[in-house]
Amino acid sequence: MIKILVTGANGQLGQSIQAIKDNYIDIDFTFCNSKDLDITNTEEVKEFFSTNEFRYCINCAAYTNVEQSEKTPEKAYLVNGDGARNIAKECEKYNIILVHISTDYVFDGEKGSPYAISDSTNPINEYGKSKLIGENYIREIVKKYFIVRTSWLYSEFGHNFYKTILYKARKGEDLAVIDTETGCPTNANNLAKYILELVSSNNKSFGVKHFTDNKPMTWYSFASEVLKNNKLDKTTKLVRANNYRSFAKRPKNSTLLCN
Repeated sequence: MIKILVTGANGQLGQSIQAIKDNYIDIDFTFCNSKDLDITNTEEVKEFFSTNEFRYCINCAAYTNVEQSEKTPEKAYLVNGDGARNIAKECEKYNIILVHISTDYVFDGEKGSPYAISDSTNPINEYGKSKLIGENYIREIVKKYFIVRTSWLYSEFGHNFYKTILYKARKGEDLAVIDTETGCPTNANNLAKYILELVSSNNKSFGVKHFTDNKPMTWYSFASEVLKNNKLDKTTKLVRANNYRSFAKRPKNSTLLCN
């Protein structure tokens, strides 16, 4: 049995992993939410790892509120930076392979074509900066790691764009969505499968990976797809928004080149 720790178990990726865990009979999962394991608490993390044995740690724990990260950046840096560092130190200490989830927002979006793993990072908002700090800690500390960058996650779990569009459409609301940012919406269930296949196949090609559903579109296009897929496109008014207010700067094109 492969013993795996999954942090951030209450997030949409953590819940997506839980939803398919029974398909992996060779894996013994331990799921921890922030109450079970506060990754920002250095001593708590040390104590937890000293009393448990794992082969892998899938770190899904993250502060993902892009807008709030601009207003209270210390929260983002605490979880995405310091928390990642705490996990990384214990993984290296106990020879645990770390799978860490990162983001397309480590790029500035000015390239005009999909970002390759080798492209230089240059985050333009506090969320992206905090995630890049976490990446850098892991590179510096851990020898055996996978940093999996993904983008625009959605699922039936938690709060996300897909569910928001669906909720508003079913309430009969008109929708105004921006058409100026391009990325790849990614179903968290597909990402969960990718990660678990990475683990169960005993993959040793450590380093940074890019994973998305590989279908670039704007937020407006994504909203249109959501409505069509749920047969709400004929009954819901969807228009392009020009005056979307955001505290955070966002990449114009954060499409990732997946290998």
